[in-house]
Amino acid sequence: MSEPTGNRSGTARPGGRMGLGIAMGIAIGVALGTAMDNLGAGIAIGVAIGAGIGTALNARQEEEK
Repeated sequence: MSEPTGNRSGTARPGGRMGLGIAMGIAIGVALGTAMDNLGAGIAIGVAIGAGIGTALNARQEEEK
């Protein structure tokens, strides 16, 4: 078998941290949705929060370069 190539840390391509941010946002959204007894709205809010987190992580990554 051949060895996998590429960087698996999320830094190999622009926007690589967006998935991490959205995953974190969905976790927050599920908690909020459960607390509000409206899981659909919580997940939607979480995706929006996660997109913001992902954008901030990408901006920080670009500043470090």
